[in-house]
Amino acid sequence: MPDTQKLTPYLLYRDVRKALKFLRKAFGFVEFGDRFSGKNGDVQHAAMQISNGGEVVMMGSPGKKFKNPKKLGTATQMLYINVDNVDKHYKRAKKAGAKIISKPEDMFYGDRRYGAADPEGHQWYFAQRVRDVSPEEMKKAAKEH
Repeated sequence: MPDTQKLTPYLLYRDVRKALKFLRKAFGFVEFGDRFSGKNGDVQHAAMQISNGGEVVMMGSPGKKFKNPKKLGTATQMLYINVDNVDKHYKRAKKAGAKIISKPEDMFYGDRRYGAADPEGHQWYFAQRVRDVSPEEMKKAAKEH
């Protein structure tokens, strides 16, 4: 795991193997470390890096009774990830079949971002800094938003 990472998200998936494939294809993540499988061959634990050498997201499968966000019908978390080219990233995710929550848009706080959901309903927001915003400007814009 990167030495500078202080917080590591750990997402639960019904099917970790499918999640690994999707996150690689849609978002360009890179598998990190070892996979651990149960007696039945299902992946119980794995991890991915946001980019080669980047931050790590861990994932696990708590078993068949687990209800993912899609099954629950509501988001249980949102991850916000900075990328170099958000429009290019968006096109890749859309082409790979990610459910688009919001198209790329310039936000009042200076980021251009879009939102996507993976097949199990976890929400991912990808952003690129496009302009600096002063604290005063942000407070004013937040009130108007």
